[in-house]
Amino acid sequence: YRGQVGYGVVRGSGRDTSSDGLIQWTATSVHVHPMAHAPAHAPASPPGSGWYDRPLQASGSALDSSLAIALKLGSDRPDNAELLPQNGAAWWGRDQVDGHRVDVMTGPSSPDRSGTAGNVRYWIGPDGTMYRVRVRVESEEQPVVIAFDTGKYVPVEPVPGVTPAR
Repeated sequence: YRGQVGYGVVRGSGRDTSSDGLIQWTATSVHVHPMAHAPAHAPASPPGSGWYDRPLQASGSALDSSLAIALKLGSDRPDNAELLPQNGAAWWGRDQVDGHRVDVMTGPSSPDRSGTAGNVRYWIGPDGTMYRVRVRVESEEQPVVIAFDTGKYVPVEPVPGVTPAR
């Protein structure tokens, strides 16, 4: 989040695997490295070639909406905890994620769209670790689920030839 760049593995369900592979993105661009057999975790260093670049779409793409959401989760301006319940945020229940006990909370309404409370759910551990986020996006029937790994922080190396915006 510090560099406003994300890097990971992308795969979908209910379709072929032609769009699976590695992905790196910023608030304005997407870099995709297709792979027939995408790894479980992204390698520390992005491959030196085979990347396809395109602008990040502001609307109409569940993937791009998900990527933008993931970057925004790293905002350095947290929501005011006292105001969240007034905007529809609430504790939803308890669950387990990868053996970790978590609380599940619904998100507040979007500032620009009232009545959207509950469109986002967060799976948060007792120490504040976010394990999962589920978001409903307009372009998809099924919600988008973003799972976070809890490994040690490693700075994201940029795709060769790309300089992330700061």
